[in-house]
Amino acid sequence: MTSSVDKEMDVHDGGPATVTLVDESTWRGRALVPVLIFIGLLIAMISSLGAPLVPTIAGDYGIALGTAQWTLTIALLVGAISVPMVGRLADGPRRLHILVAVLVAMTLGSMLAGLPVNVFPLLLLGRALQGVGLSLLPLVMGIARDHLPPARARSTMATLSVTTVVGVGLGYPMTGVIADNVSFRYAFWLAAALGAIAIALALLVVPTSKHHPVERFDLVGAALLTSGLGTLLLAISMGEDWGWTSTRILGLAAAAAVALASWTWHQLRANAPLVDLRLMRDPVVAISNLSGLFAGVGMYMLMSMVIRFVQTPTSTGYGLGESVLVGSLVLIPLSLMSYFSSKVSAILSRRMAPAYVLCLGMLAFTTALLFFINERSSLWQILVVMGLGGLGIGCSFAVMPRMIVGAVPAAQTGSALAMNQVLRQVGYSVGSALSATVLTAHTTGASPFPTDDGFTVGAWVAVGLCVATALGIVAAQLIERTTNVDVDPLLVEESADAAIAGVIGFEPDEAPATGSAR
Repeated sequence: MTSSVDKEMDVHDGGPATVTLVDESTWRGRALVPVLIFIGLLIAMISSLGAPLVPTIAGDYGIALGTAQWTLTIALLVGAISVPMVGRLADGPRRLHILVAVLVAMTLGSMLAGLPVNVFPLLLLGRALQGVGLSLLPLVMGIARDHLPPARARSTMATLSVTTVVGVGLGYPMTGVIADNVSFRYAFWLAAALGAIAIALALLVVPTSKHHPVERFDLVGAALLTSGLGTLLLAISMGEDWGWTSTRILGLAAAAAVALASWTWHQLRANAPLVDLRLMRDPVVAISNLSGLFAGVGMYMLMSMVIRFVQTPTSTGYGLGESVLVGSLVLIPLSLMSYFSSKVSAILSRRMAPAYVLCLGMLAFTTALLFFINERSSLWQILVVMGLGGLGIGCSFAVMPRMIVGAVPAAQTGSALAMNQVLRQVGYSVGSALSATVLTAHTTGASPFPTDDGFTVGAWVAVGLCVATALGIVAAQLIERTTNVDVDPLLVEESADAAIAGVIGFEPDEAPATGSAR
């Protein structure tokens, strides 16, 4: 029988490594793209099991809404930490093993989260394991780039970026339907079943990556990053309960500062760092990454607050009292408009400086926040808020890779874009924790729900982040270097295609090519 990976070619000048292209005349070769897309949809579905279920979990487990928010925050935190770790491990010859291991962890996490027992730490553990799966999309995009012909690889990676939006758009209402009609735990069991199918398909179809050399893994950097981000988010989340000036909070803040400072020092000196922070010396790269961080914080603050607001009972005097299903549906405009505006931003970037497009994105997101501050008494107003938010987020996230690609040499684009993704994921987890902290600070008396002012204060905090981002963008534009950089137009297009998914997991010189080596 003809092997599905029997076509090999040397793509490294004088190097022993080879890239294996799948043979699309075999069933394994034909099945590779559908399997990768299936995994992409599964990742999107897992990511949609967070925000809409927070109020339901709080009610079922008898815990505060701020505590229940950790079911979203911990998945985002683990995802942020896992992205560079999984990416580094998958760069070597055991990429298939890493893919299967992460799918197994995600499946076990879904099973733990779906257990019919009200043990909140068990649910948190399950959500943490699911969070590992949020790091998979760069890996499957790397598989497509390595094992498909160039034209097929480009179209597959563009499709994978779209599946993130499509999968989330399907996952939100599906989660709502399941939670409203049976139990939210069935959504986790569905994810577990789909995860088991993904494991079997990956083992059958995905080629190995033996052509990649063994990469050194930065254990010290991984430990410092995990401890630093973990203690920082714990301090943000528990500050209101323990007291912002309490010994525990101050100790956690000091520990986080020491760990993150040590991580930064270590990354700047490591031979094989998890994240190449040296690229931050370029002002455009620095501002693009800080914009990604702040935009991620603002996005998850708005999304988390809107979900809680929509599901808050009308007896509080301000909530809309809607079901989990409706709370899930209001997120669809955010997803759809994010995808639409990412395409519009690609057109705008050809007519004006990308920094100005990023400013437009921040303006649109600020408009959404201001609209939410002043008009949120009806469901249609919430839909407008989310649509405007999607315009801003999609435009901003799509143009950041363009700014980075235009500011760094071609050989450094993979590392620079990966760093942007990591900081964006960190922003997501901080935004989730910060929204819970602000709303908890405005929860008084016997009611488990915050006052209406809490949502207003949270939105103003996000507005402040948007303004700070816009000012930073202007500063970067003023000091931008005029040095001409060798920019690959194809890479720029791929960057924009993948930006809406928030992932770039490949180096520009890894693409298989027919003919002579590059």
